[in-house]
Amino acid sequence: MKCVRCEGLMVVDNLIDLQESGIPMWMRGLRCVSCGNIVDPLILRHRRIQKAGTMRLLKPGVLVPEFARQLKATA
Repeated sequence: MKCVRCEGLMVVDNLIDLQESGIPMWMRGLRCVSCGNIVDPLILRHRRIQKAGTMRLLKPGVLVPEFARQLKATA
């Protein structure tokens, strides 16, 4: 698998979360050997949610009317 940031090699890595809970939590994820980018199931879930929301907002006619007036170009 290639890294989305630098297209480097992604390898499987065991990640530990020490800050979010009282006990250490292990999670398996992917880490780029070039830039250090980490992708785990939670990161992927958040990216999918953000992408789905963004794509919905980019469709024509979805803008809220009060914001649509402000976005019109003025000369």
